[in-house]
Amino acid sequence: MCLDGHCEHNVEPLEPDTADVGDAGAGLGRRRLLLAGGAGAAALTLTPVSFARAADGPAAAAPANGGAATRTITGFLETGVADFVHLPVEVPGGVRKIAVSYSYDRPSVSSGVPGNSCDIGVFDERGTALGGRGFRGWSGGFRTSFEIGAGEATPGYLPGPVNPGTWNIVLGPYQVAPQGMNYRVEVTLTYGERGPAFVPHHPPQRAKGRGRDWYRGDCHLHTVHSDGKRLPAEVAAGARAAGLDFMVSTDHNTSSSHAVWGEHAGPDLLIIPGEEVTTRNGHWLALGLPAGEWVDWRYRSRDDAFDRFARQVHRNDGLVVPAHMYCAYVACQWKFGFENADATEVWTGPWTYDDEHAVSTWDQKLGEAVRTGKRWLPAMGNSDAHSEPQVIGLPHNVVHADDLATDSLMKGIREGRSWIAESSSVELAFTATGGGRQAGIGEKLTVPAEAPVDIRLDVRGVPHGTVRFLTDEGQMHQESVGASGTGTVVWRTTASLAAYVRAEVRHPMADGSPGQGNTMGDALLFGPMAAMTNPVFLERKGR
Repeated sequence: MCLDGHCEHNVEPLEPDTADVGDAGAGLGRRRLLLAGGAGAAALTLTPVSFARAADGPAAAAPANGGAATRTITGFLETGVADFVHLPVEVPGGVRKIAVSYSYDRPSVSSGVPGNSCDIGVFDERGTALGGRGFRGWSGGFRTSFEIGAGEATPGYLPGPVNPGTWNIVLGPYQVAPQGMNYRVEVTLTYGERGPAFVPHHPPQRAKGRGRDWYRGDCHLHTVHSDGKRLPAEVAAGARAAGLDFMVSTDHNTSSSHAVWGEHAGPDLLIIPGEEVTTRNGHWLALGLPAGEWVDWRYRSRDDAFDRFARQVHRNDGLVVPAHMYCAYVACQWKFGFENADATEVWTGPWTYDDEHAVSTWDQKLGEAVRTGKRWLPAMGNSDAHSEPQVIGLPHNVVHADDLATDSLMKGIREGRSWIAESSSVELAFTATGGGRQAGIGEKLTVPAEAPVDIRLDVRGVPHGTVRFLTDEGQMHQESVGASGTGTVVWRTTASLAAYVRAEVRHPMADGSPGQGNTMGDALLFGPMAAMTNPVFLERKGR
């Protein structure tokens, strides 16, 4: 699930660190720390590390063409350090590759006390401004080293020229033990001709669809381009094996994988670029990004920056989706509200207690939308699969769209014309019929207040499953299907009694019983979710 935990820091400046520069042994002495705030999270900037220019020749100890030079920076960070520590590196001309490795100590801590954890990434000579153009890659805490050259780069990083200027190695010490954190960073520059440029292979925005139909897709997936262990080819193969029509690539805080998905897409699988934006106050999915588009994550809810990046996604008709809002890991709990959200993830991976809480919160938001007349928030479910044994497509979204195309699918999700399934073996149809009219998932049925409305669910693939119909009052009907897993459940209501109706299909409880949603006690009420729908809204005619 979410692996990028973070913790609370203050922004007091530290005592100066010491820095050791390798190679010739020239010390930089005491290092100067600068505190930077602004629109994003606070950052500390150290005094730059310099390298000799290739043109300086032997007198400056510059390596010959093809040679390399290394500088080593060491230092100490205390508890309460700023969210990001910038290590500036003055890169001269004539460099064809930059390589960085880092390490830090992990002292023992008592149970319940955070230990040391530190992310790493890099910004080039274009700067570190929030949302700026200087981003060249991020690997979080998943890697201890990376390389960038014109033609290739470590996954998570963007290939391209290593231009002269001030680059910034960025440390993200998101957990610091009471003893503090000793770190060591090695920067190696290799000199020579740049070599051939990298050629991106972006995925197409349309695949061979079935016209207006229901399409299955997992919108939260990770690869080796962030903290996943699967190669892009393995993720694409997993999506196909799960019976999916589309998938969204959402590596943490980087767009690097966008440039390789083209070779793995095909007429049978649409691959959509995205990103999981992992801030210190919650994670969110940016879905349907233009290939190569990067979304910054370096801010907290108090920094008043989230709106800016939500607008960035919306300008390109993408979706903003809070992810696993009750995930227990550090920094995963959602603190930005839902005003800028287009949908929210309520089911992430195998069904657990945090998903129960997420569905309850989402249901409360439905009631708020009915009460205020404001836009309602659709629900999504995704696997957040990183590696084996996490299952791609457990769960996934089944979206009603005009075509198997990025714009059509984003529109279907935004409008709530979707339901969530644990696997492609589960099939479902959900409608409300009354007054000679019918409405489906995400739609509105307008009828006289007291006119009978029949709510119907057809389900297949959930043996002994429990069907629940829930309204703004709560659970109003429960019925089980047989061992075959196939059944039809019909319940009658009116628009005066129900402002909306949504459906859940649950597996039996561990003891084989169907569960009961209108009881109180210590026991769990229901077994794991097998499928759930977005609501059908009932509006009283003439209101």
